[in-house]
Amino acid sequence: MNMKSALYGCLVMTQVGYAAPAVPQAAEAQRNQTSDTGLKPQERPGDVPFVPTPQAVVDAMLKMGEVDKNDVLYDLGSGDGRIPITAAQTYGTQGVGIDINPERIKEANENARRAGVTDKVRFVQQDLFKTDMSDATVVTLYLLSSVNRKLRPKLLKELKPGTKIVSHAFDMGEWKPDRVEKVDGKTIYLWTVPKDVPANLM
Repeated sequence: MNMKSALYGCLVMTQVGYAAPAVPQAAEAQRNQTSDTGLKPQERPGDVPFVPTPQAVVDAMLKMGEVDKNDVLYDLGSGDGRIPITAAQTYGTQGVGIDINPERIKEANENARRAGVTDKVRFVQQDLFKTDMSDATVVTLYLLSSVNRKLRPKLLKELKPGTKIVSHAFDMGEWKPDRVEKVDGKTIYLWTVPKDVPANLM
């Protein structure tokens, strides 16, 4: 079911755990008109399908990453924006969501407006392999193991030592995690970017 069909005749569940009533078509069109600014046609197919991370897992990922108001969180493949939005609401964290799909960016921007955190989070339509993440202190992922492994050299090259990476469900191949936890049957992984990166990980 796509977002447009989900909005009509049903309740829309947002990323912050509350239900909002379906909105009239005219109001939705007006909202989309403002959120379309700067968006462009999707440049290539996405690396993974959009599957939202359960809210309990989002909360656990942020706790595992020990995020706080001094962090800059990048969520790669940010979907509806729930991870940066939750971090902003709960911890006051500055967040950047990256997604290649303009529909997801529109949805995330609207969710940020509803949550009242547009001063703390922004969403960028971009190929995550082209994103400059050098100012991140925490990176969150819900991709695939194959995508994580492809992304790993970029993460290790760009991110500062000490930066935390938290992944829902998928590992990083030869790079063994610092911690692994189970939440509601879901697995989450934590890595910390080392000062000296082993050659086999690049």
